[in-house]
Amino acid sequence: MPPQPSRLTAAAPLLFVLLWSTGFLGAKFGLPYAEPLTFLSTRYVLVITLMGALALAMRAPWPRDWRQVAHIGIAGLLVQATYLGGVFMSIHRGLPAGVSALVVGMQPLLTALGAGWLLRERVTRRQWAGLALGFIGVTLVVSNKVGAGNGTTAGVGWMLMPALAALVGITVGTLYQKRFCPSFDLRTGSVVQFIPSLAVTALLASRTETMHVAWSGDFVFALLWLVLVLSLGAISLLNLLIRSGSAVNVASLFYLTPPTTALLAWLLFGETLTGLALVGMAVAVAGVWLARKT
Repeated sequence: MPPQPSRLTAAAPLLFVLLWSTGFLGAKFGLPYAEPLTFLSTRYVLVITLMGALALAMRAPWPRDWRQVAHIGIAGLLVQATYLGGVFMSIHRGLPAGVSALVVGMQPLLTALGAGWLLRERVTRRQWAGLALGFIGVTLVVSNKVGAGNGTTAGVGWMLMPALAALVGITVGTLYQKRFCPSFDLRTGSVVQFIPSLAVTALLASRTETMHVAWSGDFVFALLWLVLVLSLGAISLLNLLIRSGSAVNVASLFYLTPPTTALLAWLLFGETLTGLALVGMAVAVAGVWLARKT
């Protein structure tokens, strides 16, 4: 009999989806009080401080050599700085959240294309069918939100570019980490990932933003939520999933983010959920189940 997974391991994918989906809600709370890269730089400082103190207190092992440090740092730049920076900037520039979700929702398909080339993973027909079904479900969920934008076409490319960069970052970052540094201590590895992300993000913020923060209760809540729940919780779960599963299986979970975000927005903010969105949720869940079924 093969070893049975622990309850935490079995629950990790669903917990990751739930926590990751709250990122858009955290941005909704925090972006009115700080520009996107300034917001993220502040977030990274807190993550490095907290996780660094935890790693030192627990005497966690650090990467063995500078090559491993470089690989972990590059993965962090792609998954943290590029993905998060792109999503936050696109929303700040006025791109509807539904469009952002749809753009980033292409990630599982791109990951499947790259997995065979870079990781030599075999993507089965059933997985391709599940990925396609999941994309259809995401499209149905966000279709009403896509039409809820301001209706103008001026500057669409300017708003869309960061979202496309985020799509490339999370796709390449997942493949890169699975290929070159799938296993590392989550405490010290997080510090190594966020230090270069902070350096790049803060440099760009200093050149393109005022770096002013309007401190308020809502901003502090959003900041702490994104630090504790997203950067420490969800990112740690993502690293665990990348370590233990195939790139395609991990990427397919991102199809569940837009439906879960829509559901949370309905519960917390009273945003409308149409019948088409509910159908799309069911289709997306079926697609992820099919893509992850072995």
